[in-house]
Amino acid sequence: MLQLHVIRESREQLIEAFNKRNLDARPLLDEIIQLDENRRALQTKLDNTLAESNKLSKEIGELFKSGKPQEANIAKERTGKLKQVSKRLNEELNTVEEELRTLLYQIPNVPHESVPSGSSETDNEEILREGDIPNLISNALPHWELAKKYDIIDFELGVKVTGAGFPVYKGKGAKLQRAMISYFLDKNTEAGYTEMQVPHLVNEASGYGTGQLPDKEGQMYLIGEEDLYLIPTAEVPITNLYRDLMLKEKDFPICLTAYTPCFRREAGSYGSHVRGLNRLHQFDKVEIVRIEHPKRSYDALQKMVMHIQSILRELKLPYRILRLCGGDLGFTSALTYDFEVFSTAQDRWLEISSVSNFETFQANRLKLRFKDENGRSQLAHTLNGSSLALPRVLAGILENYQTADGIRIPEVLVPYCGFEKIG
Repeated sequence: MLQLHVIRESREQLIEAFNKRNLDARPLLDEIIQLDENRRALQTKLDNTLAESNKLSKEIGELFKSGKPQEANIAKERTGKLKQVSKRLNEELNTVEEELRTLLYQIPNVPHESVPSGSSETDNEEILREGDIPNLISNALPHWELAKKYDIIDFELGVKVTGAGFPVYKGKGAKLQRAMISYFLDKNTEAGYTEMQVPHLVNEASGYGTGQLPDKEGQMYLIGEEDLYLIPTAEVPITNLYRDLMLKEKDFPICLTAYTPCFRREAGSYGSHVRGLNRLHQFDKVEIVRIEHPKRSYDALQKMVMHIQSILRELKLPYRILRLCGGDLGFTSALTYDFEVFSTAQDRWLEISSVSNFETFQANRLKLRFKDENGRSQLAHTLNGSSLALPRVLAGILENYQTADGIRIPEVLVPYCGFEKIG
């Protein structure tokens, strides 16, 4: 959420920046500025009313003591009226503040200066491509057919138990899944991230804290009776661990990692591009989250990118990195890099990680602050990335490592799963 003083002081710059998102923010920003002026005027009236009421309350006792009951009663009558006025002003102020908060939630993050303009994913900027695309056997299969052939993932059984988008992993498929989770966590902890185990359900305040609410409410599963949400990513519970905290400069950087299942409704997702593991309602992911000093957050972002590169290099999967354009940038992000693995059997790129800097956008919602060297309160910067999302990494391994007599296992995963081939 943007800070009000930034909107007031940088209106023109914000309007220009939001053009990258193809958003005409002028009407909304003007409405916010006007509401904020109303809020401040009401606050001033309320403060003055309360000050006058407090002053009279002190005078009443003195008037009675000095034998002036008539003047004391007049003052009491005046304080009674002031209390009614202050109650009305307080109600008006609460209404305006709620309207203001609702409008602020509608404003996305400001794109970083390096974000390219564009309207869709076709305008994203490829900044790096690495790894050799393998020459597959002539009758190469997509992963959903390989999964059935080798009996390692059962999509139909998942439909029986729950519904579409909830696969069942079997035998060596389940072991390979567990191996990747352990490998990703080990890589992250070796890089200085502290492993966490966090809840898979969050309350509404947590959803608002990291920006999933109200923007992505339709994509989240709600446990209605409990008013809790199944997490769409570990980013939500991990980052909310630091909600309403005042940190010190020496606390930075805070680097955390966690494995969780993730739940997304993915409403309206149909077609061949979502077959098999390409898009699921439940999937496993290992996440990295950083809380940083504002001066160092973009250096941290580059470290996160390089860390994920090191994992993909060890897996020996062909990948590319995209800088997302304004039209494809997430609501809460200032700058996002997407990692995509090339699926040779499907002849398409599969997104397997997004690494983002949210700057102060989440921290403002979270009230996540720190004291700088001058003792002043400032908002921290938050960042997160997938390290990695398992389904499409698994799809890439199954398809790119397939041979005539089975599927080879990436060398780095063999110690984790205990076998070299699925055959």
